[in-house]
Amino acid sequence: MKRIVALLALVPALLALTTSPARAAAPPAGACSNADPAHNVIVQQPWAQQLLDPKRVWPHSTGAGVLVAVVDSGVDSDHPQLSAPGKVLPGRDFFYAGDLPGNYDCVSHGTAVASIIAADPVAGVGFAGIAPGARILPVRVTDRSLNDSGEPQPIDPEAVGKGIRYAADQGAKVINLSLSGYSDLPPVRDAVGYAESKDALIVAAVGNREQNAAGTASFPAGYDGVLGVGSIDIAGARDDSSQIGPYVDLMAPGKSVVAATRVAGHDYWEGTSFAAPFVAGTAALVRAAWPGLTAPQVAARLIATASMARGGAGSQEYGAGVVDPYRAVTEGLTGAPAVLPAVAPQVVDLAAEREHSWWARAGAKAELLAGVLLLVLVLALVFALVARRGRGRRWRAGRSAPRLVTATREEPPEQMFLFPPPAVERPPS
Repeated sequence: MKRIVALLALVPALLALTTSPARAAAPPAGACSNADPAHNVIVQQPWAQQLLDPKRVWPHSTGAGVLVAVVDSGVDSDHPQLSAPGKVLPGRDFFYAGDLPGNYDCVSHGTAVASIIAADPVAGVGFAGIAPGARILPVRVTDRSLNDSGEPQPIDPEAVGKGIRYAADQGAKVINLSLSGYSDLPPVRDAVGYAESKDALIVAAVGNREQNAAGTASFPAGYDGVLGVGSIDIAGARDDSSQIGPYVDLMAPGKSVVAATRVAGHDYWEGTSFAAPFVAGTAALVRAAWPGLTAPQVAARLIATASMARGGAGSQEYGAGVVDPYRAVTEGLTGAPAVLPAVAPQVVDLAAEREHSWWARAGAKAELLAGVLLLVLVLALVFALVARRGRGRRWRAGRSAPRLVTATREEPPEQMFLFPPPAVERPPS
């Protein structure tokens, strides 16, 4: 009965996430040939949110006032956790020619990234973004259409470069790039330099090609000043596909993480594309809490406060460790250490010290003697009692009544699942 009441209590939240009012961000006619449908709501708290625990830091910072650009496949601003007024700006579409906004999405990739950064909390739903107070600037540079081999079509570097420059000109203080490539492309490199000159912190995925090409290059994560983010799983281990190299600065959850889908609902996502926004969201928290810090200082703070990972500090697998939103915001890393007052040496009274030592030794001897006398007295009393009972029984052996022992059955402990398995692994309800 209690379970039924609890489920009924979740009905308003589920309705809010599965029904959508007027589709203000519906894709333009013909823009999406095979749009990703809405998904079911995942109400359990995801493992990534349990690990990073962003609610701890929200009393100190929610990222309010910070604009985060998501250079991706667009962002569906109609999703219930992204639909608050002013949460997702119109943005711009650099994939299609013309003057289209970027606040629509055909394939959910950019919507998922944006939700990890800034999705609003909803009662009865465990998923929420790292920095729900931040605003999202959607910059659409791809529709992630697949070729005949099932691989994403290459993204036009000119579109990416234009998108990065646009984000910087719009005042984005954090730019999330959940994309990577092998080549150092001038349009992207120059745009990254331009954004950094505008004090924008760029966070980029390091890529998911480690199984196929160990030690390969990764751009834009490999550019100076860009924070490269790799992926860990629920056990804290590097995801097998997460690339290894000197461009790995931080790690974040990226294996079977929950994020929003276009229109409504959630899904499980994998890859460094979804690890990067955990760092971008944390950067927004820091920029809101410490507005005087420059982008390089914010990056240094994120690295300095990272939690230790399996590879140790500075490894090419794990970088500085796992991003820690609470420490990144709350830990005091600025200011000079306080000057300690001078210590005045005290003159030691040798005669008083000798007298104190004599009394201490005498007291210890007295305590020892008293303990020995007490032990002798107790033994004598026990001996007297035993002798008295022995004489009464004429020194015959006695038997005590047997004690009844009730056999107890040990039950195996109930198995506890700390984290929900992916949807494909959960049994049907």
